[in-house]
Amino acid sequence: MNRFYTLFLILFFTGLSFHSNAQSDVTLQNCTKYLEPEFISDGQQYKALLSGGEVSEFHTTFYANNYYRIVGATGKMEKNVIFSIYDEENHLLFSNKDHKNSPYWDFQFTNSINCTIEAKLNQKEVTSGFVLLLIGFKQ
Repeated sequence: MNRFYTLFLILFFTGLSFHSNAQSDVTLQNCTKYLEPEFISDGQQYKALLSGGEVSEFHTTFYANNYYRIVGATGKMEKNVIFSIYDEENHLLFSNKDHKNSPYWDFQFTNSINCTIEAKLNQKEVTSGFVLLLIGFKQ
């Protein structure tokens, strides 16, 4: 009985790991298609595993006069990530929720600015999964 239980746990967690990697790969492909070839990634992957109404926060600096694109995805379906960008004083600068949960946004700041990016799942469509944000800039 103990061997069966141990074998079951090993197979269960191995399958869970493969499923997580597969979802992560698909999510990365969905984000990357909105960056290339026009934008170059900043080299960071802003990733979180969310469930229910959880919100993930990421912090970054956007530099003056650079043209940026932020992309958000989860799994195969588009428009299931809601992301919002706030300045240092917590003023909302942009939310894709106001734009039908668009998977990306292009923007430029005239001054360098530290921002907080919040990401959450569109609870009407998906209740848990990996959220991935990529930020790219034009050369």
